[in-house]
Amino acid sequence: MQLSVFMNLVFELIGGLGIFLLGMKNMSEGMQAVAGSSLRRMISLVTTHRLMATTVGVVVTCVVQSSSITTVMVVGFVNSGVMQLSQAIGVIMGANIGTTITGWILVLKVGKFGLPILGVGAMIYLFSKGDRRRYWAMFFMGVGMVFFGLELMKDACAFIKDLPEFEVWFQRFQADTYLGVLKCALVGCLLTTVVQSSSATLGITISLAFQGIISYETAAALVLGENIGTTITAYLASIGATTNARRAAYFHVIFNLAGVFWITLLFQWYIILIQLLMGGDVSEAVMIDGVTTYPNTTAAIAATHSIFNVVNTLIFLPFLPYFVGLLQRIVPAKDFKEKPKLTDLDIRILETPALAIDQSSKEIERMADGCQKMMGWLGELLQQEELDEEMGDRLRHRERVLDTIQDEVSEFITGLLAGNVPHAVADEARRQLRIADEYESVSDYLANLEKFDRKLRKDGYRFTKEQLQGLADLNNKISDFLTSINEGLRLENRAIMMKSKEASKRIRADIKELRRGHLEAISSGEIPPLVSVAYLAALNAYSRVRDHAFDIAEIISSGG
Repeated sequence: MQLSVFMNLVFELIGGLGIFLLGMKNMSEGMQAVAGSSLRRMISLVTTHRLMATTVGVVVTCVVQSSSITTVMVVGFVNSGVMQLSQAIGVIMGANIGTTITGWILVLKVGKFGLPILGVGAMIYLFSKGDRRRYWAMFFMGVGMVFFGLELMKDACAFIKDLPEFEVWFQRFQADTYLGVLKCALVGCLLTTVVQSSSATLGITISLAFQGIISYETAAALVLGENIGTTITAYLASIGATTNARRAAYFHVIFNLAGVFWITLLFQWYIILIQLLMGGDVSEAVMIDGVTTYPNTTAAIAATHSIFNVVNTLIFLPFLPYFVGLLQRIVPAKDFKEKPKLTDLDIRILETPALAIDQSSKEIERMADGCQKMMGWLGELLQQEELDEEMGDRLRHRERVLDTIQDEVSEFITGLLAGNVPHAVADEARRQLRIADEYESVSDYLANLEKFDRKLRKDGYRFTKEQLQGLADLNNKISDFLTSINEGLRLENRAIMMKSKEASKRIRADIKELRRGHLEAISSGEIPPLVSVAYLAALNAYSRVRDHAFDIAEIISSGG
């Protein structure tokens, strides 16, 4: 008999926890897909103003439904140099407040509606064609799973009452003394570390308290420990990261540890305060279907979690600059350059596809600027009587840099596409892969043009004055052409292909004219073969630059 009860307990608890976690994941991914542009705007608002950074942390965590995702994302931003340490600290504090929204979602007494919400959401998801509607459906599927999973866990916890040994074991954890509070907090910390989700452990805690297996006081102490356990995710993400990224992760640990330390000292008074705010003793028993339950504990646990994190943030907020100094002493800077990559891309940001695709788009714009600079340097080099070796080296170095950037962008976007991303993000990712390849090709041909001129000089030749003039005019026209396309990329101008079509035709006609004029000049026998070959190769290279630039305009205009 006891074995059967034990098996029911294990199966329902594991099943409920799995559905709960999957629901949290669907809620997170659904909201990220729906609110992707809003997330990007929110992150762009992060400044060194501590209150603004904290607000952004609260809102972003409410959207992504996970403080772990937010803090790992922040570590990624700091690691890539996109976010300063002082900004990151503010966002992390806000994330601690934002994660308490899960508790209040669970307070809604709609557990029995979890399965219908899940069913309706699944129907809409399966039969809707529009992406936005499908991701809203995914979000509501997640909500249904969270409530249904919680109901399963509550039912599973009821079996504990039929297992005296288990019930006695749980009774050993009582937060009636300071040592007891610390013991419960440690259990909450370890459980969250194992499950890797403070929301899941919160769900388990609420289930145990709802069934009366543990007291409200014990549940409150467990929740405090869960605040420490959730820091392990960001800490693990910081391993191998830059100094500032590790400082951000360490702050998350210090912030939560210090907060739990002072609240445990005042724990008994804090519990009394929460119960006063909730209208009295929250441990009042209520009979539901002949079973004794304690439903008032759910709201009390959510309030315990929220008020603690809000107060802890308000206490720490004025001392933010001092914490920056403390972290700089705890984790000193290294004597060598830490950034091993050329881009600001970090795989930690892949947890939030809408923000990840925004980061990669900035790297594409860097490639555009790099090609523009190469065109300027090339125009100068071709006209110089005495070759500027330093400028030539700079141009060749930039071409190698763009090769590396393209490799890093491709690796990053491939990792992004390997996950479950919205169709719009996937389309944008594939578009970026194509554009990065086009810009890399542009840089290759520009480097070849510099190589043609350098080889001629080395062999004791130069292009003729007429050829140099023709190449200078061509370089200026293609440079202007590329500038307009780069501007179209930055502004996401879908009309850029139509706008640049006439210029593209004129450049093609100019190249044909220069090639025809050169072929006529060859008959005079005054142009050395090496110069002739180099000039025709240069015209072909400029033609290919034009082709690839126009391909970029076409990709921008097609949106895919």
